[in-house]
Amino acid sequence: MNHILISSDAIRHEFSMAMSAMYQTEVPLYGDLLDLVAEVNAEVLTKHPDIKEQLEHTGEIDRLSMERHGAIRLGTAHELSMMRRLFAVMGMHPVGYYDLAPAGVPVHSTAFRAIDAQALNQSPFRVFTSLLRLDLIDDDALKQEASNALANRNIFTDTVISLIERFEEQGGLTSEEGEQFIKEALETFRWHDKTPVSKELYQRLLAQHGLIADVVGFKGPHINHLTPRTLDIDTVQQSMQEKGMPPKAIIEGPPKRECPILLRQTSFKALEEAVSFKNVDGEYEQGCHTARFGEIEQRGVALTPKGRALYDKLLSQARHQLGATPNETNAVQYNRILAEVFTAFPDDYQTMHDKEFAYFYYQPVDSAADINSDMSNLEMVNSRQAVNALINQGAIRIEPIVYEDFLPVSAAGIFQSNLQQDKQSNYDGKSNQQEFEQALGTNVYDELALYEDIQNRSLEKCLISLGNGR
Repeated sequence: MNHILISSDAIRHEFSMAMSAMYQTEVPLYGDLLDLVAEVNAEVLTKHPDIKEQLEHTGEIDRLSMERHGAIRLGTAHELSMMRRLFAVMGMHPVGYYDLAPAGVPVHSTAFRAIDAQALNQSPFRVFTSLLRLDLIDDDALKQEASNALANRNIFTDTVISLIERFEEQGGLTSEEGEQFIKEALETFRWHDKTPVSKELYQRLLAQHGLIADVVGFKGPHINHLTPRTLDIDTVQQSMQEKGMPPKAIIEGPPKRECPILLRQTSFKALEEAVSFKNVDGEYEQGCHTARFGEIEQRGVALTPKGRALYDKLLSQARHQLGATPNETNAVQYNRILAEVFTAFPDDYQTMHDKEFAYFYYQPVDSAADINSDMSNLEMVNSRQAVNALINQGAIRIEPIVYEDFLPVSAAGIFQSNLQQDKQSNYDGKSNQQEFEQALGTNVYDELALYEDIQNRSLEKCLISLGNGR
């Protein structure tokens, strides 16, 4: 038997492809969305050679067509802890803590993803993973019924658990074990149209919040969307409408810019799907459920704490100026306000770099070999002033480090628009990262520290390269 272990990156890549194929079968419109995004991306790369060159410099060009993020919602601490172990097999780690309760969604979340630049470029698959906060349900009887329903389900197959344990024991899986793992792990994310709860309980959960019904009412955490990455979300949004995939009215995140920042997201509205509810006699009663949808994202440069503070301030200012939750009736007004307010955020990479608003790769410029710089003392050179001088001389170029993570307000906006939430819920429960991490079984990574580390490593490598005369 072949005992050579395969890389977690390889398992993650194969799993993301298998999940995409499964989701295309479950939600055929998602396949149409992939075709549309591929078409728009090809057009952007043809018309904008500067964008193509930037993606080549950062290593993102090859990953663009396979870029996906998914989202799942879990019900218990046990499910979250085991999910962490499942994702670890694929080299995915919990990054960031997101509390969506202040935005009216009773969950807190993390994103499982690879954490270094090379692994991300090999497979940029991420899964935004939310844990239901039953403590925010104000009906004690309903809370208990929901808790009982979750306690009675098992979302993992016995085989996938044994393969996770095998991975942990031997530090990896063989090729054959990896294939079996992918097959078994997919079962956790598969859609099941027969529910373990009654229609009556489902309706009461739905009345509390659509997301609670989506988590508690089903056999497992069906993948509720997979998201391709586009280079022009505005064109995709317009084309979706033309192709009969009505998008949500508002693109979540910052406005359209020459130099994109953070993350912009939109989606086509969730599908109404037929489901069968199990009644007390063990028979099934017909009904429907709405939660799964198609999402698209455009990713920009990752922002530093200073840049993020300005982004949060401007977004808050735009929403305050609108005086309402952005929706179909005020979309045009909101987009105008957003564009006006964000003129306060620099829209060129050099200024963002100089003001320390964003994170960048530093790369040596081959054509600058004859530039006269004393590289003998890297300690001295590795100062902001000296690095800026090398950039100005053309010895170093900067390229944006792409934002790999999520935005709580944007995630909540996507969730709300696809859960038939006409009323805006308000949850006063305090943000509880400690409780989330206890359920997870580990601390989450600080995403800003990861970006800073990538930036610092690239600078060190760049300066060594220049010092060695490349």
